Amino acid sequence: MEKTDCIVIGAGVVGLAVARKLAQSDREVVILEGADRIGTEASSRTGEVVHAGIHYPSGSLRARLCVEGRDMVYAYCQHQGINHRMTGEMVTAGDRSQWKDLEKLMAQALANGILDVRLLDKGEAMTLEPGLACSGALISPTTGIIDSHALMKAFLADAVGAGAVLALNTPVLAGKITGHGIEISHGGSETGTISCDALVNCSGIHAQQVAARLQGFDPVHVPDTFLCKGSYFITSKAPPISRLVFSLPSGSVPGIHMSLDLAGQARFGPDSQWTNHIDYHVDPTRELFFASGIKRYWPGLPDGALHPGFAGYFARTYGPANPVADWIIQGPDVHGVDGLVNLFGIDSPGLTACMAIAEEVVKML
Repeated sequence: MEKTDCIVIGAGVVGLAVARKLAQSDREVVILEGADRIGTEASSRTGEVVHAGIHYPSGSLRARLCVEGRDMVYAYCQHQGINHRMTGEMVTAGDRSQWKDLEKLMAQALANGILDVRLLDKGEAMTLEPGLACSGALISPTTGIIDSHALMKAFLADAVGAGAVLALNTPVLAGKITGHGIEISHGGSETGTISCDALVNCSGIHAQQVAARLQGFDPVHVPDTFLCKGSYFITSKAPPISRLVFSLPSGSVPGIHMSLDLAGQARFGPDSQWTNHIDYHVDPTRELFFASGIKRYWPGLPDGALHPGFAGYFARTYGPANPVADWIIQGPDVHGVDGLVNLFGIDSPGLTACMAIAEEVVKML
């Protein structure tokens, strides 16, 4: 049986950030990834937004790690020459009845330590963005966009440079907690078992399944899984808006958000839908639903300009009938297994928070 110090399951942006941090802490690291390349699931199917941290409940793990991670990711991208841009973001109110929602969001942002936000009336908002339609907005200067694939490649290069090994096409089949560590059985062209002292479960939408397959791990510590699909539409028609836009929903009119990629193409979404299976197809009949939300802040959206883009999935720990739950980064102090850290329900802003998550995991180990 092979033996290593640390195994990281999952080569998405969070898993690679964790592997990098562990390897640079002089630990022997093996990264197990079931796909044939890195970042094939949630990490490559997002709006590639660096969030400022204004949208998450004050005091939550999600809010704290977003704010910490935002600054770390920007600094890392600057140092590594990774393409990114601090575009800024406007959260728009469609009518005056939504001003109370903007004020609540402002208070939450300040409580989260984001002090550069401010409220704009209609005139101020449209002076900054003449193509925008709204009754007012909250502006956040530190929201931005990033090349997530370049970020993951840089994390992997750092990890491998510090001695980590990446094993692609190596799905985790089962595991066992023993008195001298954790054993992981894997598939692939060469099936086998690896023993390790530390295991970090960063397997995204498969995290709950991986934890449930660990023989000797109390299932009470495995949360329920609720699969959520987020679909995006794109347009070749460049919107006359330079910042990201997050619109507040109003009644039956959805809050469809707009992000931009680094080439200037607009992405609209995600349109979150609960499901029990994975299907990356984007339903083209959702175009009218998207358009109704987009036209609240971009009334000039041409008819027929939207096209199905891409879809991604998150395995959340709460369902549609439950309030939004915080992330779970579960260490030995919770489940009692030395050397094991599970990451459950890491959805947005996981890309933004990835380096701060890595710091958190290393502290737990």
